[in-house]
Amino acid sequence: MPEMLIIKPSALRDIVHGLQVATSIKAQRPEWRISWIVRDIFSPLVRSCAAVDQVYVFRRNEGARGFLAMMREVRKKDFDLVLDFQGLLRTGLMTKWARGKRKVGRTDAREGAGMFYDEKIPLPAGGGSAHVLDVLLQFCTAVGAEARLVGPLRFREMDRLNLSFMEPRKGVRPVLIFPDSGQSNKKWNGYAQLTAALIREAGRKVVWAGNNYLPCKESFPDGTFLNLTGNTSLTSLPALLAKADWVISNDSGPMHLSAAMGLKTIGLFGPTDPRQYGPYPLKSPKNYSIQAPLGDLKLLTAKEVFYLFNRIEASLAKAMARQVVTSSH
Repeated sequence: MPEMLIIKPSALRDIVHGLQVATSIKAQRPEWRISWIVRDIFSPLVRSCAAVDQVYVFRRNEGARGFLAMMREVRKKDFDLVLDFQGLLRTGLMTKWARGKRKVGRTDAREGAGMFYDEKIPLPAGGGSAHVLDVLLQFCTAVGAEARLVGPLRFREMDRLNLSFMEPRKGVRPVLIFPDSGQSNKKWNGYAQLTAALIREAGRKVVWAGNNYLPCKESFPDGTFLNLTGNTSLTSLPALLAKADWVISNDSGPMHLSAAMGLKTIGLFGPTDPRQYGPYPLKSPKNYSIQAPLGDLKLLTAKEVFYLFNRIEASLAKAMARQVVTSSH
């Protein structure tokens, strides 16, 4: 069985995209055994992904000692192929010191990482302006597979978690919202007002989630709102997402994970271009992007997002009804 090492330590969005590539490789070339180098904070997600067979944990806070300890473990195995998905100096050094017959990296690698590769994967037709996942999918060609997405992400042991708080209300699953973002210009301040509209006008149950606690000062009837911000782990994230009817989020890792799992996803975008960073595939009937006027999220109102949500949901419901009618004939 041929052995592959993927190097993609961070960040969450990039790891999700990398897992999609690993899943596509595994679907087309199931004979490959896939190992992965990932930072400790993201390791639960990679470890639980069905496409990954082994995980090497990079403990960045341990400095050079942690780096060398991890590489000693990596060097115990001879890999047929080493893929550097990240393309930075640190991952270039990981590529150099790993034992591999072929070492392949990005054409657009930075910080001198390119000097450690035997081969470089070309950019897709759109070049540097292509969607970031289309760029990574080119790595599929290193094993003779097609550079295309094959199937949604699958995770192990999703059913073992007790998520009774995500049970449907009046037969409809909750709307799951991720109101935070790691960058201030990607944060939208309208989530409380949107939540109020979803609960009071649309009769929906809403759950907030995310790493950092964010208060919601609105008051809602019992059983209609739950705030899990500050209490959401990567271990439970795939199972939590799978229980939602819709996922609404800023441009963030959870948004990309939702789309990667084939869930109904709405991404709110400010300065970043959804053509490059939107929920993928961009043309999927389950993936939608709403970009703020002039790329400024302060100009995007909750009323506008609520209106678009209703329109998107109605359009999707009609499309599904047509499919049911077509399949019955």
